[in-house]
Amino acid sequence: MEDKDEVKLQAAIEAVLFAVGGPVEAERLAEALAVEKEELQRLAEDMQKKYDEAGRGIRLIRLEDKYQLCTKNEYYDVLTKIVNMPKKHVLTDVLLETLSIIAYKQPVTRQEIEQIRGVSCSHVINKLIEYNLVMEVGRLDVVGRPILFGTTDDFLRSFGVTSTDELPEITPDKIEDFKQQALSEADVHIL
Repeated sequence: MEDKDEVKLQAAIEAVLFAVGGPVEAERLAEALAVEKEELQRLAEDMQKKYDEAGRGIRLIRLEDKYQLCTKNEYYDVLTKIVNMPKKHVLTDVLLETLSIIAYKQPVTRQEIEQIRGVSCSHVINKLIEYNLVMEVGRLDVVGRPILFGTTDDFLRSFGVTSTDELPEITPDKIEDFKQQALSEADVHIL
């Protein structure tokens, strides 16, 4: 049997997340509920489990140190019949490559991305910003103060991870494969 206070706290979490519609920082939510962050995390994990077990159309997700209510992916087709859903963006190889660099090296400047890719990236970065997968996260404290880029909560949601720490690890042999592939695409031969 659940504690009545726990039920009320979970109902309050649900009400706040529903009303806000977007991600809410765990610290702000815990403060509003007058609970410790650890207690909030336990309550949220219990809510996630209950939503899954009950076969509900919504789920509670964690994005870094934030929580959000959202619909389950399997109901996207039904939603599009009712609501004008935004167009799903197609990520080309160039967009994915640039997004990967940003995700793994963030915060990163445009110049650093261009050094890795070997080509201008302004248009690609602007497209990723337009798709809300990348955002400006600050400025580097050097001459010219270049913009630093990082990933967004939409990036985490789109790739089904709660944190960039969950991204697959790139092993040294994969890095060597990438180098060889890039060299062959550039038609460069190293003696």
